[in-house]
Amino acid sequence: MKPLLKTELPNFLKRFGNFIDGEIRSIDIISPTIIKVTMAAQDSARGFDWLSINLEFSNIIDAKLIENSKLSLLDTSEGLALFFQDDCFAFSISNYTNLENVKNSLFYIISSNIKYEEDLF
Repeated sequence: MKPLLKTELPNFLKRFGNFIDGEIRSIDIISPTIIKVTMAAQDSARGFDWLSINLEFSNIIDAKLIENSKLSLLDTSEGLALFFQDDCFAFSISNYTNLENVKNSLFYIISSNIKYEEDLF
């Protein structure tokens, strides 16, 4: 897995079209401080082919998770929020831009580190 730096976030989101109409496939709790999220998205760097993206959040600060059986009910038509604020990364459904709004979401993860890897669709 490669670290995702705060300076890389805009290009990362642009590459995957802000994950609009993507799919969150699974949420795995690796340990009390590590959560892995697997998603499917279109990659503009590969001619908009679909691929899987694994995001690993470590040093979890706060999280509100849902069961894997309910992931298909999440609406990603507005994309996903992924930004850096107050020395932490925030990840959520929809296009929130601040931590206060993220914490009102149905699903979110706030951590101090994030890594990613690309995988086959």
